[in-house]
Amino acid sequence: MDFSFLFQNFAQLTITGLTLGAVYALVALGYTMVYGVLQLINFAHSEVFMYGTFAVAWVVVFFHGTSSATQSLGSTLGLMGIALVAAMITSALVALLLERVAYRPLIKRGAPKLIILIAAIGASFSLAEIMGLRDKIAGWFGLDDKLSDYVAQARNVYSSPVTIDPRGLFNIGGYRVTDVDLLILGSALVMMFALDQFVRRTRLGRGIRAVAQDPESAALMGVNSTRVIQLTFLLGGIMAGAAATLYMIRIGSTRQNAGFIFGVKAFTAAVMGGIGNLRGALLGGLVLGVVENWGSAVFGTEWKDVVAFVLLVLILLVRPQGLLGEALGKARA
Repeated sequence: MDFSFLFQNFAQLTITGLTLGAVYALVALGYTMVYGVLQLINFAHSEVFMYGTFAVAWVVVFFHGTSSATQSLGSTLGLMGIALVAAMITSALVALLLERVAYRPLIKRGAPKLIILIAAIGASFSLAEIMGLRDKIAGWFGLDDKLSDYVAQARNVYSSPVTIDPRGLFNIGGYRVTDVDLLILGSALVMMFALDQFVRRTRLGRGIRAVAQDPESAALMGVNSTRVIQLTFLLGGIMAGAAATLYMIRIGSTRQNAGFIFGVKAFTAAVMGGIGNLRGALLGGLVLGVVENWGSAVFGTEWKDVVAFVLLVLILLVRPQGLLGEALGKARA
């Protein structure tokens, strides 16, 4: 264990941990919302996020080309804005497809939750494999040459041709905070605040909370539970698309199984904060990102995942409902 490295780089590890945790939190919102409404874990949500990362990379290739370039954040904001919209739309459509194909038929038939959970796991692997076979699929339609920039080396790491060079703005504890740090943290916080206010203040949000609290009573009061479930998946997909854009700004590369570990971490953040609680997802994500960075500094990067899951176990031993254990259906208006 090397605590000296942690103390010497405390500010840097904390701030970069917060940026990573903010991305975790955006993805965790999808897990939290679906669980709050259906009491089910949507394990395929990690692939909803993964498809968003590819949407960002492909938009960059479409508008910029495949030539590598390093640019400042300011010069890429327009391109990233288009990529954000594309990622949100892509992830939202994948989430709605999941709800329509993998969940709704089973829910209507009254299938046990274990069966639905298995279906979610199967959908997760299927979506990942479809992305990993995109070169074969393009070949079936004779488009592999035209789409070579998008489908070549389908199972390898796919990197965005544009690398964003962070620009330092001001110092905190010896670490120069960059424009990328502020963009990721600020964007994530704004989107989470907007979603929280939507669920608490709007009529559609009240419908989500009503179904989460008591679906039978909500149905008697005229709330269409099917539309509420669709809306829940849609919102989760939009947040995952936003997370995918911030992830690509920070990391810059993805692959067909990129969502697996990242999705597990986001689910961990949701459970840590209190599954079913929107603000808990934010808190859990930020705590997880920071503690991961601290653990990497003390024990080494190979112990990063161990530190994260040990923290989860310790928190649940002390507070089984998570840090903020208020359910979505009990959120105050």
